[in-house]
Amino acid sequence: MTRLSPGDPAPTFTLPGDDGNDVALADFRGRKVVVYFYPAAMTPGCTKQACDFRDNLAELTDAGFAVLGISPDKPEKLAKFRAAEGLTFPLLSDPSREVLEAYGAFGEKTMYGKTVTGVIRSTFVVDEKGRIEQAQYNVKATGHVAKLRRDLGV
Repeated sequence: MTRLSPGDPAPTFTLPGDDGNDVALADFRGRKVVVYFYPAAMTPGCTKQACDFRDNLAELTDAGFAVLGISPDKPEKLAKFRAAEGLTFPLLSDPSREVLEAYGAFGEKTMYGKTVTGVIRSTFVVDEKGRIEQAQYNVKATGHVAKLRRDLGV
């Protein structure tokens, strides 16, 4: 399984968003982007994490960061999730899991003591030139955004 490290080029992507429009990583060239991968919209942990990003978005944006959330959910489910939780950043759909796999955010993980294959909750900071600045795997849904802000000095 691929694992990205700081300095690696960020895998490029264009994915359908919750609003029906395609979003490309290249659209954010010249800006820093937080790209986070989560297992499933409208589940307790993923809702907590998305709401944490929503609640901290102004500070992240003021510090020059955009935020993108990516899951294997279909755009229609992501649109419902965004509306239900008042999310104010793009949620992108990767049902083929190609982008998840390119970032090393899909594969074997341990859940409740068992080894399963699925989305590995992960967060990446992509710099202005499209390189990985931070790669964090197996992050916790709760408290992760606060830790990320500390790591970024935001």
